[in-house]
Amino acid sequence: MTASIDHLTEMLRGLRLDGVDYSRCQMAAPWGVVFPQSREACFHFISRGGCWLKTLAGEWVELRDGDAVLLPHGGGHILASSPEVVPSPPCDCRVRELYGNVFDVEGGGAGEHMLVFTGRMTFNVDIDHPLLRLMPDVMRIYDFAANEPGLPHLLEAMGREVAMDRVGAGGILARLADVVAATIIRNWVEFGCGTAKGWIAAARCPQIGKVLAAVHAHPETDWTVESLAGLMGASRSGFAERFAEVVGETPARYVAQVRMHQARQWLARDKLRIAVVAQRLGYESEASFSRAFKRITGSAPSQVRAAGGQQPTAMFAPSAEAAE
Repeated sequence: MTASIDHLTEMLRGLRLDGVDYSRCQMAAPWGVVFPQSREACFHFISRGGCWLKTLAGEWVELRDGDAVLLPHGGGHILASSPEVVPSPPCDCRVRELYGNVFDVEGGGAGEHMLVFTGRMTFNVDIDHPLLRLMPDVMRIYDFAANEPGLPHLLEAMGREVAMDRVGAGGILARLADVVAATIIRNWVEFGCGTAKGWIAAARCPQIGKVLAAVHAHPETDWTVESLAGLMGASRSGFAERFAEVVGETPARYVAQVRMHQARQWLARDKLRIAVVAQRLGYESEASFSRAFKRITGSAPSQVRAAGGQQPTAMFAPSAEAAE
């Protein structure tokens, strides 16, 4: 497991959370809140009491004291004191802005009280990034606090930042939320229940994890199936079969997506000229790069560069409305 986690560190290097909205929610039964589909990731940590979560799939799942859930794709969902409660939009709660993007929320009736810490944030890569697409729609961890003994101290620190009106508290909360989300991801890898394909399988597999870490660390490299197979120490056919089995798509397709995501960052964020990006990625001409870019992303490089930092419409993120 140590090797897998080391590769996970490499895969997550540079993946940070921005624009955090942080809420300490004190709710009394009966209560229910709809969280609509969003481009932002969302996490909930049940600090006291318990509640129920309904996902886009329509499944109700009980969350107890110490459980945590991360929705990296921003999938619509419901939190409620019980599945029988008719939920309401978040605006029906009593919301007090403490400062910046930090809120104290109260709502519900006169029944049993519970406390949940909620965060809304965006990853500093767009939601079409292949690494985010490997993650499941819902990362649910039971008894999170027991598996992560440092978590109570982290939440205590977050609570202090909420309670004290100090300069820079919003930035500190954002970094603490980074740690919470990364801890959820790590805990999912170690203890979560995953399928045979996708994020959990890739992160747990030392051979595939090594390959993914290399691709994400050096997207400008002209990776071939042969060179990737060499990293894994396997034959070309054996590697290709194993990669597709674990990740769920071919090595060539995955590498192309990573490279074009990097190209999009250079175009939109850094405003590099198309010819420069094409050269960095080893294309013989700007035209050949443009064809490959549009084939993978669905947009022309010139359109992405002109749009700048605006997020494009997601190609692979969930598109359904909030759970009903």
